[in-house]
Amino acid sequence: MRLNIHHKITLILTITVAIIFSGIYLYLNKNLKEYAYQRIKTNLSKEVSFAKVHLEKTFNQSQSSQEIDDIANQIGESLNLRATIISLDGAVIGDSDIKGDELISVENHLSRFEIQDALKKGFGESRRFSTTVQKDMLYMARPFGEGSNQGFIRLAIPLLEINVISDNLKRLLFLALLFAFLFTIIIGSIAFIFVSKPITEISSVAQEIARGNYAKRVSITTNDEIGDLSKAINYMSEQINTKMEEIVSSKSRFEAVLLSMYEGTMVVDKNGSIILMNQVLKKIFHVDKDPIGQKPLEIIRNIEIEEIVGNVLKSKECIASQEITILAPNERTLQVYAAPVLRGKELDGAVLVFHEITKLRHLENVRKDFVANASHEIRTPLTSIKGYAETLLEGAIDDKKNAKDFLQIISTDSNRLVQLVDDLLDLSRIESDKLNLNFSPHSIKSIVERVLVGLEKQASNREITLKKDIPENISEVSIDDASIAQVLLNLIENGIKYNKKGGSITISAKEDGNFVRVDVSDTGIGIPEEDLPRIFERFYRVDKARSRELGGTGLGLSIVKHIIQAHNGEVSVVSELEKSSTFSFTLPKA
Repeated sequence: MRLNIHHKITLILTITVAIIFSGIYLYLNKNLKEYAYQRIKTNLSKEVSFAKVHLEKTFNQSQSSQEIDDIANQIGESLNLRATIISLDGAVIGDSDIKGDELISVENHLSRFEIQDALKKGFGESRRFSTTVQKDMLYMARPFGEGSNQGFIRLAIPLLEINVISDNLKRLLFLALLFAFLFTIIIGSIAFIFVSKPITEISSVAQEIARGNYAKRVSITTNDEIGDLSKAINYMSEQINTKMEEIVSSKSRFEAVLLSMYEGTMVVDKNGSIILMNQVLKKIFHVDKDPIGQKPLEIIRNIEIEEIVGNVLKSKECIASQEITILAPNERTLQVYAAPVLRGKELDGAVLVFHEITKLRHLENVRKDFVANASHEIRTPLTSIKGYAETLLEGAIDDKKNAKDFLQIISTDSNRLVQLVDDLLDLSRIESDKLNLNFSPHSIKSIVERVLVGLEKQASNREITLKKDIPENISEVSIDDASIAQVLLNLIENGIKYNKKGGSITISAKEDGNFVRVDVSDTGIGIPEEDLPRIFERFYRVDKARSRELGGTGLGLSIVKHIIQAHNGEVSVVSELEKSSTFSFTLPKA
């Protein structure tokens, strides 16, 4: 159970007052009986002196026993005590608690302690059990008179009365202390309510500030410590509010910069746990859960990144750079730059920036492949030309039969070399946007018919049937006539070269939304599935030996792709090995 400060102070006060009053009660109770006894002794001493004076005035040895007993009765009645008159020889001659005729049987009192002390000192006192009246009694005695009128007057009070008086005093003391205790607690509790009220308000305001409500203020303006505390809390709230606004503003700018970066960004704390990951990096690694507070390895599942983070945090180097490759879901290459975040000399974390260089590495590989393939493609006919030319120069020119064959080979390879250079120049112009395209409305059907006419002889020589399936009312397309004719020529030529004897090629077209889709389907040898993604790359051949045998340069499909892209269209291929292939491209309607 939670106790507030008012209850705590009240409880402390209650315990403290209870302990103090209990101590007072125990102390007074211990001394109360002694105090009562001393008080009674003092009164009894005075009353014995009074009785002595009275006896000296009224007592006479010549009086009868009954008269002396009556005097004792008068003294006992007036003082409400037991009064005993004893002669010098110790005989009891009067007693307020004993009848006159019984006095003869009372034993001699000369040996009593109080009588002996009175005889020697003029005053005697004793506290004992009375065998005469069968009670605990307090006795005081004094001698009185002179000569034959001498004797002792003794007064006695039962100790039971002392206990009664003591108990009454204790009861009165208990009630007085209980009343004082309750009064103190009530007054103290009321006082603590007024004292704790401003503390409660301060506590409430402090809790609101802790929750982020920095506009809350303490309304106490007293000129004391509580007032000073209120002013300090209000000032603290204002300062915290100002600092928090600065921090939030700074954090917002920082996060805005990091989150809006084109590169993937990750920030970790000094323990290597992620405190920020921008959307780009989440997209790269397909992170679909909250990464905050997790280790990079738990989110990205890449040991290289975890090692980079660990090395930077351990060595505190300025910048670490490493190229990594991720395989899932797709193979990608990333350049990772990592730098520690230092606050003074203390390490506060690290920042990692991920540059995706997949396309760059791909382009580098394409460039390397292009240089290698182009060099190889050019070297092959050049080597042939050079070899046969040297043979002719060495005397074979005089052998007219072989010289003619050699010259024919040189001519064929020269034509192949010229075609290769022309294709390279065309491809270069297309890729550098230097190809002049004149867009105008054209009928795709007329272009197909014109291309088919030029390829009929080539198809007939290989026993290939050329077919077309194009509706009469198909929409015109906005194209460069010569470029699209070149696309169709390349695709249909490939269909003829890589077809089976007695096969067929079908050119069809249909409208597809704002585009016209053209399909060139053949019944040829097909393309393996693993080669389909690279079929439009420069110099890429599925069957290199057969391609060179048929005079292909390996650039035709790459030229097709770039021409169609220049027309804002798309090109694709679907193929089934040893059965058929279909090359498709789209062209915008006029």
